Amino acid sequence: MRPSIPPITYKNRLLASLPPEAIQLLIPHLVLVDLPRDRTLKEANLAAEGAYFLEGGICSIVATMEDGATVEVGLIGRDGFVGTAAVLDAGLAPNRYFMQIPGYGFRIKATVLRQLADTCPALRASLLRSVQGLLVQTAQTAACNRLHDLQERLARWLLMCRDGVQSDQILVTQEFLATMLGTRRSSVTVAAGMLQKAGLIASTRGHVAILDPAGLAAAACECYEIVHSEYVRLGLFEEAPMKFATARVIKLAVAGDN
Repeated sequence: MRPSIPPITYKNRLLASLPPEAIQLLIPHLVLVDLPRDRTLKEANLAAEGAYFLEGGICSIVATMEDGATVEVGLIGRDGFVGTAAVLDAGLAPNRYFMQIPGYGFRIKATVLRQLADTCPALRASLLRSVQGLLVQTAQTAACNRLHDLQERLARWLLMCRDGVQSDQILVTQEFLATMLGTRRSSVTVAAGMLQKAGLIASTRGHVAILDPAGLAAAACECYEIVHSEYVRLGLFEEAPMKFATARVIKLAVAGDN
């Protein structure tokens, strides 16, 4: 059964930024759906049947190795849409997309979105801006995972989730964080403990509260501001990137776990 008519004001930044002629094309095809934790939006190596505009929650993009190990290579919240392969008419994509933080959003058939993008330049331009943001994010994530310390990466990840859900309350377990960051749970526990001791976060079972966003940004590596600034430039975030006169340096030595 089709949900009620979508609201006039969208929380999804891409939908909210569309000109009237573009959003009017989309409205008849948007179906409001609940997106619980672990809900798969696209399986690896399968063509996507639907595309999603998240109004709440976070979708993870994960790469899976032959031995079953997984690591997050990107995330999508209210800033964009899930379904780049469909819009680019690329067919299959090797990564899995699933909800790491529960939420809700609008689903549209992938074929319909592609057809509408082909007929509406304004819609296509907005979708491609979102693709550009995701490309910058995934490239920066690759560099970050290779070069930066775990606590810096953890701070970056929490801030990116905060941007995506527009909330200081992040529903996530340390076990899940370890999977997303490609490390051991014990290492995440130590890194989270350092951030908590500094008064930046409060971590309990299945929940992280960001107490000091500015301090957490100062503890993160430069990758957060690089990605954040790009999303602001593309019109997918409203606020300007955070700047700090004095950065609090929090370092953590975890042998063999950078």
